[in-house]
Amino acid sequence: MNISLRWLNQYLQPHVSAAEAEAFLTEMGFPLESVTPCAGGDALLDVEVTSNRGDCLSHVGLAREIGACPRARRRFIGPAISDPHHGTQGDPARHFFRLENRAPEVCPRFTAQVVRGVKVGPSPTWLAQALEAVGQRSINNIVDVTNWLAFELGNPAHVFDLRTLAGSALVVRYAQDGECLKTLDGKERTLKADELVVADAERAQSLAGVIGGFDSQVTGTTGDVVLEVACWDPVTVRRAARRHRIRTDASHRFERYVDARTLRDAALRGVNLLLEVAGGSLAPGLLHEGGALPTQAEITLRPSRVKVMLGAEVSVAAMIAMLRSLGIDVAQRDEDALVCAPPPWRASDLTREVDLIEEIARLRGLDAVEAQDRVVVSPRAAPRQERVKREMRRVLAGLGFYEAVTFSFASREGAAPFVEHGLRTLAVDDARRAHEPVLRPSALAGLLACRRANQDGQVAQPGGVRLFERAAAFAETEAGASRERVTLALLADVPGEGRRRGHDDLQRAVRLVRGAVEALVNAALGPGASVRCLPGEVPCAAWNPDAFAWVEAMPAGVRIGRLGLIARSLQDQHGLEVPLVGAEIDEAALLNLPDVRGSIRPVPAFPSIERDLSPIVLEETRWEAIAALVDRTGLEHFEALAFVGCYRGEQAGAGRKSLTLRARFRAPDRTLRHEDVDPQMNALMEALAKELGATFRLA
Repeated sequence: MNISLRWLNQYLQPHVSAAEAEAFLTEMGFPLESVTPCAGGDALLDVEVTSNRGDCLSHVGLAREIGACPRARRRFIGPAISDPHHGTQGDPARHFFRLENRAPEVCPRFTAQVVRGVKVGPSPTWLAQALEAVGQRSINNIVDVTNWLAFELGNPAHVFDLRTLAGSALVVRYAQDGECLKTLDGKERTLKADELVVADAERAQSLAGVIGGFDSQVTGTTGDVVLEVACWDPVTVRRAARRHRIRTDASHRFERYVDARTLRDAALRGVNLLLEVAGGSLAPGLLHEGGALPTQAEITLRPSRVKVMLGAEVSVAAMIAMLRSLGIDVAQRDEDALVCAPPPWRASDLTREVDLIEEIARLRGLDAVEAQDRVVVSPRAAPRQERVKREMRRVLAGLGFYEAVTFSFASREGAAPFVEHGLRTLAVDDARRAHEPVLRPSALAGLLACRRANQDGQVAQPGGVRLFERAAAFAETEAGASRERVTLALLADVPGEGRRRGHDDLQRAVRLVRGAVEALVNAALGPGASVRCLPGEVPCAAWNPDAFAWVEAMPAGVRIGRLGLIARSLQDQHGLEVPLVGAEIDEAALLNLPDVRGSIRPVPAFPSIERDLSPIVLEETRWEAIAALVDRTGLEHFEALAFVGCYRGEQAGAGRKSLTLRARFRAPDRTLRHEDVDPQMNALMEALAKELGATFRLA
């Protein structure tokens, strides 16, 4: 931030020298990059301003900081601001001009004033020299006033030639997709629907918060003008500025937040200067449109907390004096509670108690904070979610999965198969990301690229390569709302010999990944949890629709992710030789579920008996239905049911499959005999035949 020493001293009494300004600003946290002497005893100060202090991108803001510096002993004197509308005669501004704000959510307030009969010409010497002292070229008296406002108060402004505005109107609205705007730099720009413009009744006249329009600029023939002072949503301004590769003094300030409550004084200051340097007559009425002004937030500061944080005793009176020197309203509620209301220009920066404590430390001097010989640390157990994340990594490593860390960006072709229905990709416009401009919609995109790199390196593992990654995935809704979620992604080769894989190999691989997901759920929720896989429609083209399922955590019945075979087209796209099975677990959905505690039981004292059964059922019969039927049957001494295998072929019949299941029986007080189990197996066969139409073959 370029600062003129002479300009800075307009707001300080007594004045400071360049060396004093450097010392005081550095002490307040604004070090100088350089000090350049200028003609007439002035000096150009290049001040380093952090991104959270947009209020200090102005001479008044930095003068206010010097005024608050205890060692400086300077008094801050703000610019005198009067309201020229009082007593002004003539037709009101609304008679000449209409103002409409259709986007108050991103334009909290827009003010406009009409000045008629201005004379456009060179700026007076004091104004031109002041702007030139901070590296600004003097353009004309009208435009120079707007630049003065930005450098004096930190409030960017813009002037429109009223004659050029169709319908004598200014309308704040979103651009139409593909709408064209010729900006002040003479370039024709094509706008997108998420960009904000200030338009007249027919077309866009400026890119809001970034740059004005060419057609409505002030020229030598301008007579009537509209002075705009507004504030904008920082994200909206930043997005438009980066997309069009425009960096202006205005966008630099709006990206760092300008409070709507500062606009009135800035607008009055601007119109007074405009009348002074360009003449003309003011149409009565400060027009404004937008939402309600922000309320003054209150923060409770505990003096006891100040002592703990700073390690020093600071009197309550000293705290109040320091905070008030920064423009903060302070009232003492009781012995350990100060109610503080930050001023509008610090509203985005001071939001918590610790922010106020930092201000006290800054004014006391960071060198006054004593260095301690020892640090007292109270060890605490890691939060549950952190413990669970570590345990899930440990479980996957134990199952033969290698953790990968892949890049957050992908090519458009690589990202497209993972874009879910109703969503679209998020991309950046940076030329350096020309080949991979898209934020990954799934961590599997990176794992597939990693698997290809392993294949090229001829990496081989017993049972196939298995990878996992915990990473964020990004997407955007059709309405433009971004969506970010953290997922745990798994990718595993279908095991087998050579490059061909049979149906049994594919089944075995899907069961392997399902087992890994169940182990993760057990690690996160406890041994009493399990998973249920529900076949359904694939959400995107990355999955094989014939081998896909949604995953629910039981007993909660909450969907936590998906698993299945990777689509053959995606496998071919990455040039992978063997099929793969993938899974994606939504970390937040899983970790927000309550623990399912398992019960502690003694080791069985007596052996079990296992019996295999091979029912032939319809192809569409799901394992879940068989498991539920076994539970309902109420078999005596029944302990567990396990899946062994599945057969499809001529012996099973068309449209049918033969499942082999294994039932385990155990008694707590004796060793079971076969005649104890036979009736239970007969009952199970009868139930399967009756409810599922099963027939049987010998196991």
